Amino acid sequence: MITNQNYIENNITTDGGDKLPFLWTHGATTKHMGDGIIVYSLIQHMRYKNCVCIGSGGGYIPRIMTQARVDLYDQGIFEGNRDYNWGDIGATYIVDPCNGIGGQSGINVMDGFYQTNFWPRFIKETSERAYYDFFVREDIKIDLLFIDGDHSYEGVKLDFELYSKILNPNGLILIHDTDSNFSETLITSEDAKKDFFPFDGPSKLVEELKDNDNWVVLDLFNLNQLRDKPSSTGLTILKRK
Repeated sequence: MITNQNYIENNITTDGGDKLPFLWTHGATTKHMGDGIIVYSLIQHMRYKNCVCIGSGGGYIPRIMTQARVDLYDQGIFEGNRDYNWGDIGATYIVDPCNGIGGQSGINVMDGFYQTNFWPRFIKETSERAYYDFFVREDIKIDLLFIDGDHSYEGVKLDFELYSKILNPNGLILIHDTDSNFSETLITSEDAKKDFFPFDGPSKLVEELKDNDNWVVLDLFNLNQLRDKPSSTGLTILKRK
């Protein structure tokens, strides 16, 4: 269960002991869930089943999505087949072509800890191709969308415009890395520097959507809330009016 500190350290923020990459961008440590507790709480409160994460990084957010849904079953809220991503508790879909920072996703190896413990439905395609060739073709509607893929303005806007079309009426969209004050701190390794591309797309799109009468926009920024403590690179929640 997500309230068990040992479970969090051994299964959520680490791969059986190895700290997840990109964990810090969520303001998380091995002991503190950062943005992850928000994602978990939204799924729990809204009883969401179908969750999509565009861009997987080290797999932190997808495993939060899966854990929240499984816990809903164990708590007696969901009924039926408990299968992580094929049963009546919905599914966690990861969309990632594995060509981003560092060249690939940290959860692309199918015999890794995340795959053998959480079994996500991994779609190794660009978000645009996955949208048309999988989600539209299979007529899949989603409850929670987490956008954390292409960080260019054009890329994040495309993800928003496409996947918002298949969002359920009470669904939510979360966009990561929306705090513009963090835009220069996101290059975290030599590999990332080689593959650097603009990171200001999420913040630009969010500012644009604040003038859109169709969406409620809530920024959750905690940069420098506590000096010398981890802080998120920005999380914004979007809901249709």
